[in-house]
Amino acid sequence: MSSPAPDVAAATSGAASATAAAASAAAAEAYPRIVGALIRITGDWDLAEDCAQEALATALQRWPSAGVPDNPAAWLMTAARNRAIDVLRRATVERTKLRELAVLERGDPAPPESGGFPDDRLRLIFTCCHPALPLEARVALTLRTICGVRTADIARAFLVGEATMTRRLTRAKTKIAQAGIPYRVPEGTTLPERLPGVLGVLYVLFTTGYNADGSPAFADEAIRLARLLADLLPTLRPRPDSSEISGLLALFLFQHSRRDARRDDDGRLRTLEQQDRSHWDRAAIAEGVAILTALDAEPAHRDGPYALQARIAACHATAESVAATDWPRIAHCYDELWLRQPTPVIALNRAVAHGYARGPRAGLALLAEARAGGALDDYPLALAAEAGLIARAGDREHAADLFRRAADLAHSPAERDALLERAAENAP
Repeated sequence: MSSPAPDVAAATSGAASATAAAASAAAAEAYPRIVGALIRITGDWDLAEDCAQEALATALQRWPSAGVPDNPAAWLMTAARNRAIDVLRRATVERTKLRELAVLERGDPAPPESGGFPDDRLRLIFTCCHPALPLEARVALTLRTICGVRTADIARAFLVGEATMTRRLTRAKTKIAQAGIPYRVPEGTTLPERLPGVLGVLYVLFTTGYNADGSPAFADEAIRLARLLADLLPTLRPRPDSSEISGLLALFLFQHSRRDARRDDDGRLRTLEQQDRSHWDRAAIAEGVAILTALDAEPAHRDGPYALQARIAACHATAESVAATDWPRIAHCYDELWLRQPTPVIALNRAVAHGYARGPRAGLALLAEARAGGALDDYPLALAAEAGLIARAGDREHAADLFRRAADLAHSPAERDALLERAAENAP
């Protein structure tokens, strides 16, 4: 599922690797452009997606023998446009559809535009992530419409049947049409108000792929879309503050840099202490560091929540070991993050950070405060954090019991096995 069009990914299996790589790269670049342009002209989301998918399928059939064209994106756009013309010719003679057909037949479906919003991909992202849609629908629609992920794969990620996910996607598209949700990038003060919601969708998308049993391809797509936003937002006039998308991209890069070390050869989850850091993606880490360095160079810059999380991740990513990690810096960042987002999970992570920076007793005191409201009572990672702090304080038998209790609440077999392993390590 590394391609944005997994519907046709299987067709690459018999092609030469260079041709398959070129097709995949062209698809990643062209797919949201094609879908966005066709939606803008026709207003028909299903038509746009179907024509884009068929263009990609045709390319993967022809290119292995005919060769990859000099401009693959233009080839794909033309093929999708021609397919849309054929569908519209056969499907209807309504006046509105004839107008759409006339526009498509004139040529390029994405002509230069004025007004400071020249890229249909931005329109597509902001429409899929509109706050009028439920969060899960926003994530699913982003995966399906912008990334081209198969409905069956989206359904599997959300632990529902394909028919259920199809209905959810249909309801989301219907709401866009019936509620008159505009197909545009928000303007004026509305843009900074809407941007956090878009970044939130990307964060959920990344987390869906980064979780213990998640598909790394979803995390890859979140990184790709974050890069796209980071590239496109500065083209808007007036230029919005894009520091948080930079922070989010850096966070993704630091977290995903560990993907090859998070499991051992037998597929078991590894903690930070157990991971072989030579398997971390140093290029991704270097890119993340460069992004944060550029943020530091901006006049009067003040980190937002994503940038703060990225700085925490950078401390882990650049350290040679857990013991050598700059825990006072991490604890300070969590203090800042807690002031802006006083959520139970941030309080939990803050307690762990202070447990390393100031000792396990300090961490346990903060953890008790975090758990006082009861929000973390059935959260397995809260029990695991308490177990880790208690083990470091010297009560390994109690820690083993807490690790076993956390395993009983684990959300996945991989997490349960990892917690039981920790319990065994601490058992007397």
